[in-house]
Amino acid sequence: MSEKDLSGGSRSGFVALVGWTNVGKSTLLNRLVGVKLAAVGDVAQTTRQSIHGARTVEGRGQIIFVDTPGLHKPRHRMNRAMIHATGRTVGEVDLAALVIDAARGFGPGDRRAAEQVKRGCANRLLVLNKVDLVRPKSRLLPLMETLAEEDWGFGAIVPVSAKTGEGCDGLIEAILDQLPPGPPLFPEDYLTDQPERVLAAEWIREKLLASTRQELPHATAVIVESWNEREDGLLEIDASILVERTSQKKIVIGKEGQLLKQVGIEARRELESFLDSRIMLRLWVRVREHWRDDEGMLQRLGLS
Repeated sequence: MSEKDLSGGSRSGFVALVGWTNVGKSTLLNRLVGVKLAAVGDVAQTTRQSIHGARTVEGRGQIIFVDTPGLHKPRHRMNRAMIHATGRTVGEVDLAALVIDAARGFGPGDRRAAEQVKRGCANRLLVLNKVDLVRPKSRLLPLMETLAEEDWGFGAIVPVSAKTGEGCDGLIEAILDQLPPGPPLFPEDYLTDQPERVLAAEWIREKLLASTRQELPHATAVIVESWNEREDGLLEIDASILVERTSQKKIVIGKEGQLLKQVGIEARRELESFLDSRIMLRLWVRVREHWRDDEGMLQRLGLS
């Protein structure tokens, strides 16, 4: 991000990254902002709440990206709250960017997402993500032509790879072209609206998802219980991992506690790098039955 003042002719605004679950929106947010903010994973519904991430382009403007929970069929109160949050965000932003997994192709879920974006936001563009996985590459052009024929009013269709960065500079330019004229909405060193405690909880959950894969991804949540910086500079963080059943607690802890220990090591390393601080991270696993339908717990997690 530039340290220079933006001059006249700049554009700025909020841009929602929207799409069916597991299309790579969080990876795209991290790539476009240039810093890891959102937890990423190869399981559906990794993102549970909207995250702001800012990108300022010298001489062009400022984009405030809003990573939203992936759209899906809700089964619990938590999931309904996630989908409601996405719908509300789409109606409030200056531009909605619908993200589709180009390698997977355009499916019924993507169509539902496209219809919601059309209903909710007047300005919109389409992002074809994961083009690095499209084989053969000749599949990409017919897909773009088919989507261009649909009556969704996309201002542009931009193929990108959030993983490799391919096409992301062009996406930034396409977004700026559709934002309203105006000065930056935030200082140029503004990065995100998420408190460090929330980022820490999400990154711990990310490491847990990576370790447990499909065994219990949606039945877990992380709450940072305490955050204490000692006089010697050591940051002490205590976090609880919520599960719904005792059997799930055993999975999280792992044989002789090895899985939980590894999750703690990986999360601590990432947090120390981001916060530039020495960290003592203590993790506790707690059983809370039906927490995904508990309004009080959802409020505490920021999901209601």
